[in-house]
Amino acid sequence: MGFLLGCSFSFEAVMLAAGLPVRHIEEGKNVPMYQTTIPCQSAGRFSGNMVVSMRPLTPKQAIQAVEVTGRFAKAHGAPLHFGNPERLGIENINAPDFGEAVTIHEDEIPVFWACGVTPQLAIMKSQPGLAITHAPGYMFITDVRDEELTFS
Repeated sequence: MGFLLGCSFSFEAVMLAAGLPVRHIEEGKNVPMYQTTIPCQSAGRFSGNMVVSMRPLTPKQAIQAVEVTGRFAKAHGAPLHFGNPERLGIENINAPDFGEAVTIHEDEIPVFWACGVTPQLAIMKSQPGLAITHAPGYMFITDVRDEELTFS
């Protein structure tokens, strides 16, 4: 069986075009990703908690990010949370489970999107005999254009 999942990287060009900062790009790092305490709906033997990626923004930018990325329902869509990371079960925002920590300025809040690493953890938990997947932050590349991932 094979399947491909959307990636939040797909909406970053639109964020940049809208004048929104994408800190991990600015700092030359891999996006910070965190395991949460939010359980996902299980599918047979596959189960686990959600993983989120984070981009720091000012509250005004966070609202704009909801509008800009919400059109990308096929690539994670709008943020699922912004503000206090502890509400997602993230104890240390400066210690991501995957990727690298980025600078969060005093006037910014962490903004979280669903992450394609979520199914990787479900696969690891189910312990199949064989699984081939991507490394966090290094996605499968296709000829599907970002615009094709938006609502029509």
